[in-house]
Amino acid sequence: MPKALILYGGWEGHDPVGFNTWFTQRLEQHGFEVKSQSHTVPLSEEDVQVDLIVPHVTMDKISGESSKRIREAVLNGTGLAGIHGGMGDSFREDTEFQFMTGGQFVSHPGNIRPYSVQIKDHDHTISQGLADFQVVTEQYFMHVDPGNHVLATTTFDGEHAPWLEGIVMPVAWTRMHGKGRVFYQSIGHALSDMQVPEVEALTVCGLLWAAGR
Repeated sequence: MPKALILYGGWEGHDPVGFNTWFTQRLEQHGFEVKSQSHTVPLSEEDVQVDLIVPHVTMDKISGESSKRIREAVLNGTGLAGIHGGMGDSFREDTEFQFMTGGQFVSHPGNIRPYSVQIKDHDHTISQGLADFQVVTEQYFMHVDPGNHVLATTTFDGEHAPWLEGIVMPVAWTRMHGKGRVFYQSIGHALSDMQVPEVEALTVCGLLWAAGR
């Protein structure tokens, strides 16, 4: 049976408890044994001996030892997957964690707003069969690793930051960190975002891909 570890906490505006439940339910539906805990609880070597780690922590800190255990686990083959600020804005002071995830949130001009998402890789296991879609949520502007394999993008229209008009920003990507598979997608400010079928499909398939499933 595959095993997953969910770490949750940080800013309450991203509903860490609610998303912990959402991730747990989806993973259990796919046969995972799931353990979840607050990111403030120190991680042991045994804790990270799993197939998948899912961080959902926004704007907080993690101990150096726990961060190191996560990073070493991923380097050695554990998958890492997350969404929105839960993985894209977890630990702002931890640049090694950001190096692993492949990106860092910096702004969402206009806050909650409608925008479109374009699927760029129609052949990848995660995004295969998905069509372009619309959402009404935060449109993340991120600093991203040019080595990411981009699955989906969005284009800024410049309404709230005119200098960004026409900028194409990755929404979802995969990457390798050592032997570990990493998946990220930037949608998920609220649980209601996950009711968009394409968002749920992208996320669940990303979790499974990162875990090697």
